[in-house]
Amino acid sequence: MRSLHKIFSMAMTGILLTGCQKYVDIKTQGQLTPGDITNYRYLLNNTSAYEGGPRMSDLASDDAGIVDGSTQQLALAASVSYAWFANSYTWQAAYPVTTSAFTDYEWNAMYNTIAYCNTVTTEVPTSTGGTDADKAELIAEALVHRSDAYLMLVNTYAKPYNAATAASDPGVPLLTQETTVQSLVRTPVQTVYNQIITDLKKALPALPATQAYNTLPSKASAYGELARCYLYMNDYTNASKYADSTLALKSTLNDLGPLTVVNTTTYPLRKFDPEVLLSKVPYGGVPFAPTVIRLSDDLLTLLGTKDQRYNLFTCLPSVMTSSYTAAGGRFFYKDKALSEARNIGPSVPEMMLIKAEAYARAGDANNAMLWVNNLRKKRFKAADYADLTATSANDALVKVIDERHREFFCRMLRWWDMRRLKSDPQFQKTYTRTFAGVTYTLEPTSNKYTFQIAGYLIGLNPEIVQNP
Repeated sequence: MRSLHKIFSMAMTGILLTGCQKYVDIKTQGQLTPGDITNYRYLLNNTSAYEGGPRMSDLASDDAGIVDGSTQQLALAASVSYAWFANSYTWQAAYPVTTSAFTDYEWNAMYNTIAYCNTVTTEVPTSTGGTDADKAELIAEALVHRSDAYLMLVNTYAKPYNAATAASDPGVPLLTQETTVQSLVRTPVQTVYNQIITDLKKALPALPATQAYNTLPSKASAYGELARCYLYMNDYTNASKYADSTLALKSTLNDLGPLTVVNTTTYPLRKFDPEVLLSKVPYGGVPFAPTVIRLSDDLLTLLGTKDQRYNLFTCLPSVMTSSYTAAGGRFFYKDKALSEARNIGPSVPEMMLIKAEAYARAGDANNAMLWVNNLRKKRFKAADYADLTATSANDALVKVIDERHREFFCRMLRWWDMRRLKSDPQFQKTYTRTFAGVTYTLEPTSNKYTFQIAGYLIGLNPEIVQNP
């Protein structure tokens, strides 16, 4: 049994001083009553406290391609402050050092979300001043945020879901109540997934169909989370079912075809973006040099120069900084263009491609390609667009996975896809990278597809067993 403050030691302090002070402490001075339901509405409205997720995933994926010896690589290697970036990129332990300065802020952010959600689910039932329906909606929102945090945690720090071993594979500590002392032993992967599904289904009846802001959970959010969850459990039937439920409520796509530039005038911000089902972001917000993501040659080739995702969401090195031009290539640009962190939460395009994959795996190539092409029509100028075709269901599946790569680059999901597909002979690949003169390899059977837990956190909580 461990004191819970230890698992959140660094990030919790910062959020409590900003989020809770802003939304609870100041307000209670003559305006709110302790124990009143309004406190919890303000707590949930502090949406930035619930958005943080993994940033390591994009660096480990084949989206990234840092040139060894480049100005960027030398800057990353020269400072211990950027060790997490270099370690993630080379499939090493991101936070191996056991001092507090090298805690895992991503882990902390997700468990902070869980701590806030547990406060709501634990205390709202006995709060005063609201109806039963008001209380049910607050609890439902907290359950969706908590489910998302656990889904991100288990797909970062645990093995990919395998039905044959999930009941024994170590997952992550599963905390569902706000108490001062709990066991932090890692709960099996299967149990974590079961909790996610149970919570999302429990939340659905009390949620509004949609919300004015994508930072607030809705039925569309919960259905989208369920579709994502089942996909990474390799349950394509249920994934497709909940994708359908999502799209019945929210199905708008942004049309990239007419755009010549992305900025806050031409493109919606994350909280208003009609494609976003629930806003989540990589911890740390908008990256600046040297932690901007240089894109791999393989990704750029897959995109092709006529794809508007290439033209609008990638940029030449000089746009980032003039000192990066010598290495050539292109960088991920969307964050910088909109001055806000990219969405890694569930989205309308994700639901469409879940539908496409389910059809391909069921042997229906035509419907698989129909869903792929319905998305692609909004990703090209009209003059440059042509439907993709597939010669077989297997060919359709390859094209679906390629389209997922194009649509979700630098949005966490490519790494998740690499994890779930690494045992499939059709998608197996050995990756190599060179950083600071050392070559690193990621093989399909490697344990490096699962991030290690920060040494500092395990030092505080020794019952947390490290990943191999």
